[in-house]
Amino acid sequence: MQVADLVLPVFAIIVTGWLAGWLGYVSRSLADALVHFAYNVAMPALLFVTIAQESASSFLEWRFLLAFGGGSILCFLAVFLVLRAGLGRSTTSSTMYGMAAAMTNTGFVALPILHSIYGQPAVLPAAVATVFVAAVMFPLAVVLLESEESGEHGRIAHPLMLMKQIVLNPMVLSTLIGLGWAIVGWPIPAPLAAYLNIFAGALTPCALFAIGLGLSVDGIASNLAASIVLSAVKLLVMPLIVYGLCVATGLNPLYTIAAVICAAVPTAKTTYILAGEYKVEEELVASTVSITTVLSVATLLGWLTILRAAVEVK
Repeated sequence: MQVADLVLPVFAIIVTGWLAGWLGYVSRSLADALVHFAYNVAMPALLFVTIAQESASSFLEWRFLLAFGGGSILCFLAVFLVLRAGLGRSTTSSTMYGMAAAMTNTGFVALPILHSIYGQPAVLPAAVATVFVAAVMFPLAVVLLESEESGEHGRIAHPLMLMKQIVLNPMVLSTLIGLGWAIVGWPIPAPLAAYLNIFAGALTPCALFAIGLGLSVDGIASNLAASIVLSAVKLLVMPLIVYGLCVATGLNPLYTIAAVICAAVPTAKTTYILAGEYKVEEELVASTVSITTVLSVATLLGWLTILRAAVEVK
């Protein structure tokens, strides 16, 4: 029941947001403002606090990075290429489809699950996975989204201008500052940490409530088939690929479990924040986040059962 206890409240916040909008208790127009706050303030605060408090050497377990990171990139590329080359969709649309299938909610689902079951030793790999999502997956999405937006105006953005847009992206910038802080090894002053954690704590309610507030039954219905396919890739295919890479690289048992669970959690709600910021496939992403959140109650229990039987943690 530990997994269900953690996942069900997440889904309940999305439902609360949907009910508030459906009943007219909160205006649906506020969803954009909540997304903007989460994207520009709450998420950067969380990323910096998470990354800056880890030692630089903590991020150098190459087997874990290859397994989790490789599985994430492979799933993203597979979906992206099917949409872009196979179905002729735009780069921005294909990017959001790929991210809905491969962007994983490590910080708010995987990390607390691993900590509650395996204790403090399991927190570090989940933190590393969170850093990978922030330092690799988000910049990859931003590069693709920004490059097509520049092209829409009849010209290709100058590489330096594009790099500036990417580096100054709030999520990328906060990740880079956090990595620099971790490398230097400075402690975060207690008042600064408390200040940033207040903003960081607002991410979950703001982002989840915004997902529900901007969600419509018609939107889920119109994207149901695509969302179910993306959910299958996210919850079943991606963890299987990651597990295969763990076995192939000889990753230790605890990190193997952490890598697979990080891959098997729902699509990150920050994917919706990204979709909302760029106004691309918002309903599809919201639908996929909701469906993966519901289905993960069962699939995570299944993966944990399988891993406990297959991998022995000493």
